[in-house]
Amino acid sequence: MFRSIALAFAVLWLGSPALAQIAPFPKDFRTQEITTNGATIHVRVGGHGPAVVLLHGYGETGDMWGAMATDLARDHTVVVPDLRGMGLSSRPAGGFDKKTQGSDVAGVLDALKIDKADLVTHDIGNMVGYAFAAEHRDRVTRFVLIDAPLPGVGPWEEILKNPLLWHFRFGGPDMERLVAGRERIYLDRFWNEFSATPARFTEASRQHYAKLYAQPGAMHSGFAQFAAFDQDAIDNKAFLAQGKLAMPVLGLGGEKSFGTTMGQVMAFAASNVETGVVPDSGHWIMEENPKATVALVRAFLDKPV
Repeated sequence: MFRSIALAFAVLWLGSPALAQIAPFPKDFRTQEITTNGATIHVRVGGHGPAVVLLHGYGETGDMWGAMATDLARDHTVVVPDLRGMGLSSRPAGGFDKKTQGSDVAGVLDALKIDKADLVTHDIGNMVGYAFAAEHRDRVTRFVLIDAPLPGVGPWEEILKNPLLWHFRFGGPDMERLVAGRERIYLDRFWNEFSATPARFTEASRQHYAKLYAQPGAMHSGFAQFAAFDQDAIDNKAFLAQGKLAMPVLGLGGEKSFGTTMGQVMAFAASNVETGVVPDSGHWIMEENPKATVALVRAFLDKPV
């Protein structure tokens, strides 16, 4: 009986066996370090066919995309960078505005000799992806943005009033000292508060990402991503003044998070927008409902342009 109770508790906390750890990338994927634009970007590449770039957000790294990459690699060349300052990419002193990081993406694709690609992005990856798409409109075939707003675009100022987004303005001289050695405590708040079902962001995943964010300079770089939002808003308004994006766009939100708001946000920035919702999920779509997320992205990317 006690063994049954313990097993039930483990399943409740860790989720189903399929969610017990981060989904691995296919064995034939390779990793490489691409130096571009003042940073060295850690990149996973695999598959064959038209290119698709997957961009992660804060609290995770490119590792979040294992299940998505496995599906898309059947008929795509899949490119998965760690954003500058995150994961296994370098942590330069600056360049955390999303326009600069959009140029990182361009440099990665240039190094891989990829001219055009689909984009699939999440969280801060949305912001980097939008900057890349706005500056390189002829290089993006389709664009999926998942569950995060764009600074300066549409209802940005209203979204900022949400108390759950306190970390956007978390700063000051002591912020790094406050979280040094306590990275897991800081990150757990994000993983819990932005989940519909926190147990689906498993203990194995939490340990994995907390270790990466505890690397020297990693939290500093993470804070710099948020500190750049004011500049990002200025840059995005300049992009908007150049006209809306013309490529097909899918604004995808977690049912218990941004939901249909993603489509509403992107209607301010693109002229050909669809809206989708990941059911039974909060913000962490690849942890909470990877099967539905992959299916929604796959269906959109499979449509003819």
